[in-house]
Amino acid sequence: MYLSTVPNIASPYITYGKLLSKLAQTKSVNEGLKVHAHLIKSGLFEGDKHRSHLVNLYAKCKFFGHARNLIDESPEPDFVSWCSLVSGYVQNGLGKEAILSFREMRSLDVRCNEYALPSVLKACSETNNFTFGKQVHGLVLVTGFGSDVGEECGLLEYFAFVLRSGRFFSEAMGLFGEMVCGGVRPDEYCLSTVLNAAAGIGDIDQGKKVHGYLIKLGYEGDQFSLNALVDMYTKVGDFKDAIDVFGNIPEPDIVSWNALISGCVLHGYYDQALASLERMQRSGVNPNVFTLPSALKACAALADRRLGKQLHARLIKMEIMMDPFVFVGLIDMYCKCQLMKHALMVYRLMPEKNLVAMNAMIAGHTLNGENWEALTLFTAMYNQGMEFNQATLLAALNTVASLEALIVSKQIHGLIVKSGYQADSFILNSLVDVYGKCKQVHDAGRIFEECPVWDLPSYTSLMTTYAQCGQGEEALKLYLKVLDRGLAPDSFICSSLLNACANLSAYEQGKQIHVHVLKLGFMSDSFAGNSLVNMYAKCGSIEEAGRAFDEVLEKSVISWSAMIGGLAQHGHGKQALHLFDDMLKDGVSPNHVTLVSVLSACNHAGLVEEAQLYFDTMKERFGIDRTQEHYACMIDVLGRAGKLDRAMNLVNGMPFEANGAIWGALLGAAKTHKNVELGEHAANMLQTLEPEKSGTHVLLANIYASAGLWDNVAKARRLMKDSNVKKEPGMSWMEVKDNIHTFIVRDKSHPRSEEIYAKLEELGRKMEKDGYVPMIETDLHHVEKKEKELLLSFHSEKLAVAFGLIVTPPRAPIRVKKNLRICVDCHTVFKFAIVSNIPTYLNKHPYDVEDAVPKSSENIIIELNVDENPKIGYTVIKLDINQFFEDDDEARFDSSVEEIIGQQANGEEENRDIEGVLQGHIISSGQEIFNEFDDRTGEAGETSQGEFH
Repeated sequence: MYLSTVPNIASPYITYGKLLSKLAQTKSVNEGLKVHAHLIKSGLFEGDKHRSHLVNLYAKCKFFGHARNLIDESPEPDFVSWCSLVSGYVQNGLGKEAILSFREMRSLDVRCNEYALPSVLKACSETNNFTFGKQVHGLVLVTGFGSDVGEECGLLEYFAFVLRSGRFFSEAMGLFGEMVCGGVRPDEYCLSTVLNAAAGIGDIDQGKKVHGYLIKLGYEGDQFSLNALVDMYTKVGDFKDAIDVFGNIPEPDIVSWNALISGCVLHGYYDQALASLERMQRSGVNPNVFTLPSALKACAALADRRLGKQLHARLIKMEIMMDPFVFVGLIDMYCKCQLMKHALMVYRLMPEKNLVAMNAMIAGHTLNGENWEALTLFTAMYNQGMEFNQATLLAALNTVASLEALIVSKQIHGLIVKSGYQADSFILNSLVDVYGKCKQVHDAGRIFEECPVWDLPSYTSLMTTYAQCGQGEEALKLYLKVLDRGLAPDSFICSSLLNACANLSAYEQGKQIHVHVLKLGFMSDSFAGNSLVNMYAKCGSIEEAGRAFDEVLEKSVISWSAMIGGLAQHGHGKQALHLFDDMLKDGVSPNHVTLVSVLSACNHAGLVEEAQLYFDTMKERFGIDRTQEHYACMIDVLGRAGKLDRAMNLVNGMPFEANGAIWGALLGAAKTHKNVELGEHAANMLQTLEPEKSGTHVLLANIYASAGLWDNVAKARRLMKDSNVKKEPGMSWMEVKDNIHTFIVRDKSHPRSEEIYAKLEELGRKMEKDGYVPMIETDLHHVEKKEKELLLSFHSEKLAVAFGLIVTPPRAPIRVKKNLRICVDCHTVFKFAIVSNIPTYLNKHPYDVEDAVPKSSENIIIELNVDENPKIGYTVIKLDINQFFEDDDEARFDSSVEEIIGQQANGEEENRDIEGVLQGHIISSGQEIFNEFDDRTGEAGETSQGEFH
């Protein structure tokens, strides 16, 4: 086509050069080859006259072999040929080859110009080669080409690329400063890149400087620049300025709205994100593939099922369902809304299941308690040879941590080592958590020692492990190391410490951590606030737990669940249910933990039918599937109420096999109601499921003893011995001036044992005078009545409390810890011990008792409300341990109190409310720490703690 004009051209060099440039522009490589051949045949291909044009042609047409041969054949290829080759490589996505050619060009001392550097910078951005990019930037400064906006924006384009990877934000800002100082006027694209850098490092001051520079350059009305400003302000959390800038956009487009919505989601303003979405749609702007994933994240965070389903329908109508980001957003939303069936449906519809979607499914199964499904999916991924990443391993570790599956945990640990993730801090911290959940404290500590950097998350993981494994002292020691290293504790560390104090019933230490929380400004943090509620509740101070709950600014379902559970544990069942109603009125949806606490509250309040209603309607009302925990609670409710047939029918109708907690609840009910047949059946099932548990044998023996079947008692104990199952002896201990004093039943090894037994005899005489009768029916030894009374008199907790009364000053709290639950008779003794001191105090202060009461008497935590009796004119003490007593014990005690107080009340003062306090010590059982199964079976080994004031 072009060759027909060649013979008539008088100046072949100029004409051939223009011709080759035209062919390069149109990428007519075949015509170019003909011209090349014609030049060789005509003898016109001499020196480098046409070489650079041919190199440019071949590079643009992807004939890099021809281009490279032309350069190699030239004795001294000029910079134009080299620049054409480099530019061709970059234009065709061959960044590495471009960098190698540029390096070779520089090694041959070929002079570069202002046209080569932008191409090389673009190659650096495509290959993410930051090191070489900095060298090129140095070359720009040395050669003096930095005043050309092309080079500066080329380097900024490189930084823009690495910015998308979350790196080198500060370097980008430094480059911009050099650019401005050099007098270069950046364009809108350069400014948007710098704004992205400011957002990346969270530097609002730098961002505002760029905003001012943007106005100075006259870009304040440019839509592209304004969108970049909205994006920057939302990313750094300055929503006031973001909204101001957004308001200055005459007609916000989809990019403007996306910046606003995604920024709201990024900083947790989910309600505002969804409100912005609604405004956007009302303004006539339709969401696109980038809008809806952000909206789905907001729905997931708020668990807004209705809107989530509406967005799903919108995605189907928009015909963008095939986008992988949309699929992942939908899966994540349905998982967090506890709609796993919908999540599975979306997952199965994916044409190609990518790694992100599989990670979301594994995490979703675990989040919804479907741990085995999560583990099955991970195993399938591994068996199919699919690649996995850090997120996959973290999700899998979270799953095995929930299952407390030690063997599988070690297998995944081995996979982590083989895959080269053994130095990853996030993975190692998760491994510490996994071994902690599996009660492998030594292994958790070893993994902690292997961490390349001991940062706050590392310390938090190990502290949490210590707290979960009952080694609260080690957690507190580790906290001191954090302070010694000069690390600033965060809310997660404070939360872990408070949980450690809760598990130890370490009230004083917990209050000290509370002070730290106040000083560090974490009171508004939900994690710290929720942990404070939990700590005070487990340390026996439900009033302080209530105050901590009131101070939580944004109460989540965790906050409500912690307070409801605390009230239930302290026997305030009706108050717990009232609080649950308040939670629903506040618009907070319960989770499965909340419903466990609600059923427990019904249990303590004796509300059988109410518990049955919650249990039957939890799926319909709250969308929560019943788990083993819910069944165990409901069976315990029925068992305590003596409805054993209904409890057994519920077990038989379960959709899954009953676990140890459920059979343990039935065994406890059988003991309470002396049902030998049911007890034997439950014990047989437990011995199959958990043969190592001693509590099963003990409870079965107690059931036989209650029925007078002493031969069966002997058989049960012999079976326990033959099975090599050992019961840990009951033990109580207390701390006095940093010294631990330990007691066992009938213990006389303490150096002050004579004083202790004398104090017990003194209390016994006072209680007997007030109507106390030893509850010998609770002792199931086959001995005479007097022997049973002696056995009951010297339980380890009674010895510890007597010692506490001797060594602690008046009104000081006496805190006793115990490895097993406290017996009913001990509870009764402690209540009578309190009442026995009341008459002495009232006799000394018949009229001015109220004035003697401290305004803040945190040690008084026992409550006996006798105002309903018209003969009794005042409240004595506060009590929060009633949940540990049987109804008949409660009535018996209440009558004793009424009798004692009634004798002291003056007829003329009957209607006057008076608060009485003890002159001496105030004793309370506080909160026992034990799980549901151990509570029912009396299992040894799990530390249950009782606290006495």
